[in-house]
Amino acid sequence: MFVRTATASTTAAALLGAGALLLPADRPETPERRDAPVVVAHRGASGYAPENTLAAADAADALGIDWVENDVHRTRDGELVVLHDTSLKRTTDVEQVFPDRAPWAVKDFTAAEIAKLDAGSWFGAQFAGARVPTLTQFLDRLERNRQKLLLEIKSPAAYPGIERDIIRVLGRSGWLDRSHVRSRLVIQSFGADSVKKVHTLRPDVTTGFLGTPAVADLPSYAAFTDQINPSYATIGADYVAAVQRLKGPHGKRLRVNTWTVNKAADAVKARDMGVDGIITNFPDVVRDATS
Repeated sequence: MFVRTATASTTAAALLGAGALLLPADRPETPERRDAPVVVAHRGASGYAPENTLAAADAADALGIDWVENDVHRTRDGELVVLHDTSLKRTTDVEQVFPDRAPWAVKDFTAAEIAKLDAGSWFGAQFAGARVPTLTQFLDRLERNRQKLLLEIKSPAAYPGIERDIIRVLGRSGWLDRSHVRSRLVIQSFGADSVKKVHTLRPDVTTGFLGTPAVADLPSYAAFTDQINPSYATIGADYVAAVQRLKGPHGKRLRVNTWTVNKAADAVKARDMGVDGIITNFPDVVRDATS
């Protein structure tokens, strides 16, 4: 899907072979990096490893990237799994394993069935056998790597009550203690009602709304979300400034974290707009361009 530069590919290959969204906080900043947006690995370092797999989280870690974005769905038997699409078709071998189960919706399969699928071969032979991780498995890997999580609730209307399920799994995995909530966790969604539910269930957790609300509507969003996270194609410096003039439910200014920026030139433009974070498939490219 994406054209990889020779420099990016070589850098990533070397790192993987050897192996901050102040969202809401990150490592202490050095003066020369003070204005650099925090870089978030989109579905892990998905330009270099199959998206939303443990390998993609590890690829981000190998590149020195703290923040990882992922996507969460719920299976037929109530397990939370990390996958982007509502269907298993694009990123697994589900058509071969379960040929008679079209359209292969995540919600129609049990966790045990999904665990049988190959979620890596579509990206490259070296990733054959990678699995669709459960949210618990993904959290455990990020914890091992000392990474941070920008968690997206996918298609919340298809999974009534998924917000409570996510909060329960986060708590069981130790991700709702003071240190995680303060500096290592953000929950976002395109569904405003879903973001509101998370804020109601756990007012201490940092939340983000995915989209580009009209400037006139921003104050209503500031009542329940700490971040406005829009597509790069939809924003300019004036919009970023309008968001940042407002304070969110925790009394801090709203942050802007834009997606999905994969080219160095676009990353520089986004930085110059004043965004707080950049979500990207190629986090090393964006980091090097904006630091």
